Amino acid sequence: MGSRKIREERIGRIAMTVNIAKDFSKTPGGRLKIEGENSGEEFREKVLKHAYQESKNKGETLIINLDGGYGYAVSFLEEAFGGLAREIKDQNLLGIVIISDEEPALINRIKTYINDGLE
Repeated sequence: MGSRKIREERIGRIAMTVNIAKDFSKTPGGRLKIEGENSGEEFREKVLKHAYQESKNKGETLIINLDGGYGYAVSFLEEAFGGLAREIKDQNLLGIVIISDEEPALINRIKTYINDGLE
């Protein structure tokens, strides 16, 4: 609860957090379900899309925590985040907060995938 409270205070409103390692898999896979387990496509369909829609409906900020996993393939991240942007074309996707103490360079990469998907 402590870390969630700090994040909520930084963001300034109630937030919903998805930790990919805890809520999906510690071993995220590749791009598509046909390529193997724990794909970006599967994460988008089973977790990300629903979390985004729920947080939006509740007026909450969606926080995606990348920490705790064993690394992320570029294809996983692009399919999950870029794919969601291409699918729903909602500018509010830019309000998703990505956090990572372990791999902070991925934060800007994911924001780029979302921006590119919205074009």
